[in-house]
Amino acid sequence: MKIAITGGTGFAGKEMSDLFRQQGHEVFILTRKPKTSRDGLHYVEWLTDGAMPELELAGVDAFVNLAGSSINDGRWDEEQKKSIYVSRVNATTEVLRIIRAMDVKPKVLVNASAVGLYPASTEKSYTEESLETGDDFLAKTVIEWERLANGAKEMGVRVAIGRFGIILGKKDGALPLMALPYKLFGGGTVGSGRQWLSWVHVRDAARAILFAIETEELEGPFNVTAPYPKRMKEFGKEIAHALGRPHWFPVPEFALKAVLGDKSRLVLEGQRVLPEVLQQQGFEFSYPDLRSALADIYK
Repeated sequence: MKIAITGGTGFAGKEMSDLFRQQGHEVFILTRKPKTSRDGLHYVEWLTDGAMPELELAGVDAFVNLAGSSINDGRWDEEQKKSIYVSRVNATTEVLRIIRAMDVKPKVLVNASAVGLYPASTEKSYTEESLETGDDFLAKTVIEWERLANGAKEMGVRVAIGRFGIILGKKDGALPLMALPYKLFGGGTVGSGRQWLSWVHVRDAARAILFAIETEELEGPFNVTAPYPKRMKEFGKEIAHALGRPHWFPVPEFALKAVLGDKSRLVLEGQRVLPEVLQQQGFEFSYPDLRSALADIYK
């Protein structure tokens, strides 16, 4: 199978690219700075003046769209918010243009999204059937992201929307920042500690996307989260356990808000999100519980 990926040089994208190739698929990474192709891995220039990636993507069976500025980078000032929003809109608009220009369309577009679409709650649980949506910056951004991606349906392309939780990996994503205080013997409960964190091991995130590509019955939103979310207090204790460090210094809300601005919502507010669609379709998580996921990451 030929799979095109935008955002394929990022944290989750690299894991997906590696997995796809391990499974014998040919991978085409769309990038502004293409490299020399090798061993079933091709780099295709896009989002630059004069680039026509559609000419190099003939015969592509699946498109994975992950492109967009990382929500983990920097403080969320107005400039960063604009970058997060505009980068996703522009990339998805270009993906649709490419598909429209292709003589033979890919069978499926798997587009990234986020569990931040759901309203923050310490009591409710959300599945793909939940219709409630948040009204903050991140929720509005991913709602528009999903709306644009669904435009591929008009071209006869199956669209699956992967709503990612917090992706856990050793060197990238949110976990290194969360683990740093524990490594310095200063970790503890963040905020109230009652807020939910819906998480997923980076390997399971990659496996879930490949599963969505290969499962023709999977269409629409699917939550890319492990089946056992954790409240922040318990999440911190599990990090402490994995690192062999104490869990004792609380981090008050006002301190995080002062440092991170609106971005503090990522850790001070949360949602309990369950992967109902993936499990109904028969997907099995390699790391369903947090302790096994962290044990693998820090082995």
